[in-house]
Amino acid sequence: MKLIKTTGRNAKDAYALLATLERRGAVKTAEVEPTVRKIMQEVQKKGDKALLKFAEKFDSLQGHLRVTAGEMLDAWNATPEPLQQAMQIAAENIRSFAEQQKPDEWTTENTPGVTVGQIIRPLESVGCYVPGGRYPLPSTLLMTTIPAKVAGVERIVVCSPKPARETLAAAHLAGVTEMYRTGGAQAIAAMAYGTETIARVAKIVGPGNLYVTAAKIIASTECGIDMPAGPTEIVVTSQVGDAAGIAADLVAQAEHDPETLAVLVTADSQLAKQVVNEVKEQAKNNKLAQVSIKARGTIFLCGSVEEARFITNRLAPEHLTVDSVEDLAWVKNAGSVFIGNYSPQSMGDYISGPNHVLPTGRVGRMRGGLSIYDFLKVITVQNYTAAGLAKLGPHAIALAEAEGLTAHAQSVRVRMKAGKR
Repeated sequence: MKLIKTTGRNAKDAYALLATLERRGAVKTAEVEPTVRKIMQEVQKKGDKALLKFAEKFDSLQGHLRVTAGEMLDAWNATPEPLQQAMQIAAENIRSFAEQQKPDEWTTENTPGVTVGQIIRPLESVGCYVPGGRYPLPSTLLMTTIPAKVAGVERIVVCSPKPARETLAAAHLAGVTEMYRTGGAQAIAAMAYGTETIARVAKIVGPGNLYVTAAKIIASTECGIDMPAGPTEIVVTSQVGDAAGIAADLVAQAEHDPETLAVLVTADSQLAKQVVNEVKEQAKNNKLAQVSIKARGTIFLCGSVEEARFITNRLAPEHLTVDSVEDLAWVKNAGSVFIGNYSPQSMGDYISGPNHVLPTGRVGRMRGGLSIYDFLKVITVQNYTAAGLAKLGPHAIALAEAEGLTAHAQSVRVRMKAGKR
């Protein structure tokens, strides 16, 4: 890992690197956008014909596009019992966490005769993208579909290129009824625009590669998306952590993607040097982790704990590990936070319950990870009596007239007049 001091003669270089890391994500997505746009436009115009062409070309599709319930059941039955049990525990924790996140409906009388409140309604349909490239990701299928089910979404569509047996087994466990063997930009286009086989959805969620991310951004003019999820990110901000454990987390996340962002931020020079050695040792048999650590593995050795915290919030990482519960007080920007030596980030990837679909590319400045809120609509409600309208109506008329919207003012006057009869 590259170790760079943020003080002294290296300060300028350190903050130049920090600025570069802050710009991560957008540039490469822009590079693939022209190709992605062409694929999506063809699917939009030609429907299934284009979708099948791209599925055969990019996803090696053989046979039917749609996965049958029988195939999912067979995959589940062929799954070893220890893995079945692990999936079941993960599913229950994800479900329980989503249940706890449910927002409440409420009403209140903020003025005599004026009742306001909110009602909660699920989206009618959702598309869940489950990557199927470098590794099978049954955990992602559970993380995307279960919160949607808890929210009450009636139609849940899953698209996954070359889904592995484990992914099909997870689909059975999650109760998925509509799943297709397609991925990439063509899958996003099918869910956003609709084809003869795949009806369009209201929102698309789930992680993916640069092509999927670019496609989701383009599709956001047609349907909702959760976030543009890019390569995995890990930041560990520690002054007293265990070097072996920190290195293990860095290497674990680094094996996701050659473009993984793997960073330690610390004010402890001894810890920094220990982590450098540990990462080198633990990654020696993991070629993918070696590639990403060489490309973007960084240790910021700071002049103070306060500077370490400042840099961490500027990075706004997807995954963040801190030393103690007290550290939560200074955390402003992060997708998911892990506390202490006994909370490996891999637990959050699989089984803890909080979602592992998390904001990357500094999107953590604006939102958290995927949650039940992504599958719900908060609809506000207002109910006036004649007395309530008589009390607040004149104020609304004054505001409408100040804006020059005379019809707005008149609509209030008409209702007030009717209330006096």
